[in-house]
Amino acid sequence: MRVLVLGGTGFAGRAVAEQAARRGDEVTLFNRGRRGGASLVGDRLASDGLKALETGEWDAVVDTWSADGQAVRRTAELLRGRAGHYTYISSRSVYRWLTPGPLSEAAALVEETEPGYAGDKLRGERGAAAFGGPVLLARAGLILGPYEDVGRLPWWLNRIARGGPTLAPGPRELPLQYIDVRDLAAFVLDAAAARLDGPYNLVSEPGHTTMGELLETANEVTGGHAELRWTGPEVIVAKGVEPWTQLPIWFPPGPEQEFMNTAEVGPAVRAGMRCRPVRETVVDTWSWLRSLGQPAPQRDDRPRVGLDPAVERELLGE
Repeated sequence: MRVLVLGGTGFAGRAVAEQAARRGDEVTLFNRGRRGGASLVGDRLASDGLKALETGEWDAVVDTWSADGQAVRRTAELLRGRAGHYTYISSRSVYRWLTPGPLSEAAALVEETEPGYAGDKLRGERGAAAFGGPVLLARAGLILGPYEDVGRLPWWLNRIARGGPTLAPGPRELPLQYIDVRDLAAFVLDAAAARLDGPYNLVSEPGHTTMGELLETANEVTGGHAELRWTGPEVIVAKGVEPWTQLPIWFPPGPEQEFMNTAEVGPAVRAGMRCRPVRETVVDTWSWLRSLGQPAPQRDDRPRVGLDPAVERELLGE
C-alpha cells in the first residue's frame, strides 16, 4: 500500500511507519521535521501548514494527532477523495470516566466540550469523519513497547534495574490490559487494507497479564537485582501516592482499575487483533532502552511519571 503517516517519528506513528516499511509498503511521513525522518514537512497548527499535502494520493492514512481536533478535521477534508482509508489513533479516554464495565464500543462518551486529552481525542474522532470514506477509530488502551515516550514501562524497568528493596504495588494478581505498540501497528495496517470502518477497542483481552507477571518479568529481564516487596494497596493509598502517575500502570482494586482493565475487545479480536506475550514486550523495551545511551524520550505534553525514592523508602519502612 501507499501509506501516509501523519507524525511517524514518535511512538505509535513510528511503529506504524516501521512496520509498513517492513511489509514493503511505500511510506510517506508528514510532520514538522523536528526529529528528522519527514518526507513532507508541515505544521498542522499553522495557517498554511498543510500545503505539502495538497497533492498526492495514498491507499491509507494513519493519523496519531492528540491535540486540537480541528487539525484532524482540516487534514481529513484535504485528503478526501485522494486516499482510500483513514485511521485515527484515538484512545479509550473518549469513554466517560468510570463507566461500568466491561467497556464496549457502544459505551457512553465524554462530552465534546470536555477539556484536555479525552476531549481532544473525541474531537479528533469527530474531525476524522470529514474524510468522507472509511474511517477506523482505533481506541487504544494503555500502549507499551519500544519507543514509549510517556515513560510508564521505561520507569519501571529502570527502577527495577537499579535493584535493592523495591516497592511492588499489590495485589500481585491484579489483572492488566494493554497493547504492545507493534500489535497496534499491525492491526491498523491490516484494518486499512480491509477498509474497516468505525470504532474498535484496541487493548489486550482481560487478564492478558498481571501486575505480578509484569514486574517479575521485568526483574528477570533486567538482571534480577530487585527485591520486589509486594505492598497492600491500602498502605500505598494511605500514604497519598498517586496511582497511574507516581506508580505507572497501577490502580488499586476498585472502579478505576476495573475501568482501565475490563474493556470488551471481541470486535477487534474477530477482526484479527493479536497481542504478544508480556515477556516479549518487556524484553524488547529493555533492549531499546539499553541501546539509547541516553535517557528515554519524554513527551512534553504529558506529566512525568515515577515515585520519589524517599517516598518509596518510607513505604518500605527503611
